[in-house]
Amino acid sequence: MTLKFFSHYGLHFIFPAIIAFIFFRKQWLKVYVIFIVTMLVDLDHLLANPIFDPNRCSINFHPLHSYFAIGVYALGTFFKPTRIVAIGLLLHILADAVDCLF
Repeated sequence: MTLKFFSHYGLHFIFPAIIAFIFFRKQWLKVYVIFIVTMLVDLDHLLANPIFDPNRCSINFHPLHSYFAIGVYALGTFFKPTRIVAIGLLLHILADAVDCLF
């Protein structure tokens, strides 16, 4: 197991749990589940060939990981009905961005 693996999946699963617990303490479990569900954004990887490339940076490669999509996710944080989903999507993007550093 590599540092890349632990940092990527730690940011996908552990960091969202910490954020949910700190900022949404009364409903942390519900918020954490929503954060985990936002990983469905990775369905856009099915459009790539090959579907999985361990050396590929997802940011601005896949449609739901594009700079435009990231901007939409950021805008979503300003509106209460979409805030938690938008935060989850941005946490996901952050986790994927770490892959671009390795």
